[in-house]
Amino acid sequence: MNPQAHLSPREIQLAERLAWGASVKEAAYALSMTYKTAVNHVQNIYQKTGCNKINQLSAWWFCTRFNISLDLSPMARSAIASVLLCIFLSNEILCAKDFCRYRARMTRRYRVECVRLRRI
Repeated sequence: MNPQAHLSPREIQLAERLAWGASVKEAAYALSMTYKTAVNHVQNIYQKTGCNKINQLSAWWFCTRFNISLDLSPMARSAIASVLLCIFLSNEILCAKDFCRYRARMTRRYRVECVRLRRI
């Protein structure tokens, strides 16, 4: 992976959405671009960063965004990942908000389904 990869602003937006778990279709819809354009951007991102998979892209994005060295030992990476996961989960538990799920119909029109989360 290349930590000094220079991405365009649009590629950065797309990489961020993919790193947070969105599919290419969801990211394309959210960024108001066509699916084919998003696929081309993803190929360019893979080429510039040296990643081959979406998991590697997620690891690259988080390491570059949070200034984590890519050369860390697996134990140190696991510890940092655990801390980030705890921060993320605490926010999810404390802030039970609505979320939107994008779904495509057979006619290729998108609709947004908002789901209300219930506290247990």
